[in-house]
Amino acid sequence: MDFAERYGPWAVVAGASEGVGAAVARQLGERGVDVVLVSRRQETLDEVAATVPSRTRTIALDLSTADAASALAEATADLDVGLLVYNAGADPNAALFLDRPVEVWQGLLARNCATVVGLTHHFGGLLAARGSGGMVLVSSGAAWGGGSHLAVYSATKAFDLRLAESLWAELGPRGVHVLGMVLGETDTPAYRRILAGREREGLADPEDVARDMLANLGEGPTFPPDGTPFGALPRRQVVELMSQGASMLHS
Repeated sequence: MDFAERYGPWAVVAGASEGVGAAVARQLGERGVDVVLVSRRQETLDEVAATVPSRTRTIALDLSTADAASALAEATADLDVGLLVYNAGADPNAALFLDRPVEVWQGLLARNCATVVGLTHHFGGLLAARGSGGMVLVSSGAAWGGGSHLAVYSATKAFDLRLAESLWAELGPRGVHVLGMVLGETDTPAYRRILAGREREGLADPEDVARDMLANLGEGPTFPPDGTPFGALPRRQVVELMSQGASMLHS
């Protein structure tokens, strides 16, 4: 099967309003796959949709709400979805745990965990029934270890990575490709907002990240495929290094 036959005719991209999600949507369109773009802001979704060279559907939806997964399932019930890309879940706070109300962290937890479980269960079941397709859960280098300013974010991204790995093992024999995409520092608007005008060398290009994602869809369970960059370092040292790196961004 070619790409569109295996992963189309429709793909759902959650978190499609900018950065990697928007790049993935465009590249899917170039591969002949129609795209459902999901994010909170309708105006931004419309702008991205205009750049996608295939049919699109836009769904303005807050993925941190309790019924987000069921709402998205209902809104796509008439489509033959062959691919789910869950790219939502950047942390707009980048704050110390006690410096934000608990409701802020509960919203991040819902967006990065509860909604992900709901959507992977829904679309995973549909894909397993047809025996083809794929799912990508976008994780982060923050998943490699906890640290200061990363408490809930790193925990949720570790959850996403382990979920992707487990579903790769469970659904691969049923013809469904699952990939945990671990992003490093990437030149997205969300990351630029965290940097707040500070320059940062070596940021990855979202278009390159999207290209790597789609090229490695069938090569899971993770991309990059290597182990953590910390190797066999003691966990305490990992946490100290993660904390140091995060603190540098917020100093």
